[in-house]
Amino acid sequence: MKIRSFDVYIVDLPTIRPHQLAMHTIVSQTILLGCATDEDGREGWAEVATIGGASYGESTPEAIKTNIDAYITPLVIGQNPIHFDKIMNDVSKLVRGNYFAKALVEGAIVDLAAKSKNIAAFELFGGQIHKSLPIAWTLASGNTDADIEEAKEMLEKKRHNIFKLKIGKGDPYKNVEHVRKIKQAIGDQARLTVDVNQAWDEDTSNYCIALLQDAGVSMVEQPLPAWDFEGMSRLASKFSVPIMADEAATSIQDVFRIAKYRAGNSIALKPCKHGGLTQTKKVAGIAEASGLGLYGGTMIESSLGTAMCAQLYATLPEMKFGTEIFGPLLFKDNLTVNDIRFENFRVIVPDGPGFGMEIDKEKVKHYARKFQSETEMTI
Repeated sequence: MKIRSFDVYIVDLPTIRPHQLAMHTIVSQTILLGCATDEDGREGWAEVATIGGASYGESTPEAIKTNIDAYITPLVIGQNPIHFDKIMNDVSKLVRGNYFAKALVEGAIVDLAAKSKNIAAFELFGGQIHKSLPIAWTLASGNTDADIEEAKEMLEKKRHNIFKLKIGKGDPYKNVEHVRKIKQAIGDQARLTVDVNQAWDEDTSNYCIALLQDAGVSMVEQPLPAWDFEGMSRLASKFSVPIMADEAATSIQDVFRIAKYRAGNSIALKPCKHGGLTQTKKVAGIAEASGLGLYGGTMIESSLGTAMCAQLYATLPEMKFGTEIFGPLLFKDNLTVNDIRFENFRVIVPDGPGFGMEIDKEKVKHYARKFQSETEMTI
């Protein structure tokens, strides 16, 4: 069994409402799908998502596709997908960085390998510990009354009892007051966290985190720029509310540095930013050994990418801060035939084979970027 081809598709999937971050507002999410096909015609599929072109990070969707096509695909053709760890180790020797591209390639190969054995992908990463995971929801309308109403609706439906607020855009002090009002309205019914997306400096962080801590916020995510390890260390030592590293926690070396200098006391996991599932498992091991709490992050993936994250997160002993892999709930449509299940404040982990999702090829064609030629759209 050898890999015969690897194809990459860029799709744009519309959301049910605007989703505000510090650097971008999502109304249509760009998603990349990778398909590894073996000599017998079996297919393995994977997904990574990007945010705002180049506004979130260096890995733009166009660069991801180009670099896979030109530099990574030739290295995986003819390889046995069962040896996915060796394949990606060899790729890493010849392709620097490109974490999102590597995550997409590895994911598709893992899906193919698991399907060839008719097992769930999590069996290749130590086996399933959790059948479901706590799931957060981002309140991102920017309107206090609307966010309170939405939170109460989610609680009533038993869909979410962890809420995140994106507060990196606009006036920090008004944003903090926005958070305080929402926390007062929902009280102890739910846990409230905030994500600053690197938008504050240290002075602003010192003032605002004190207010957030007093208000009962349970976690503050990446208040400072990713490069400011020393500032994050000072904040983590000063406040009792956990300070989470996200954009700063990319490579295994980054996470080791965070652990060594306590540049945060918790880590947001995201397979795409770490370079794949195998690297994410290593990051989680470093965090666990260092006493750092784990959070199952998202890049707002659709159902396939969410299944990938859920299956890996399900192999980890403890997700102290839960997960936020809510992406499928934010989209108007789906790229898979089957859906991810959300119930009783949790996401149900798909159980295979592979990542447990069946790609809807007609939907992929419908939402694919128009510049992709007919010869590329061979699905």
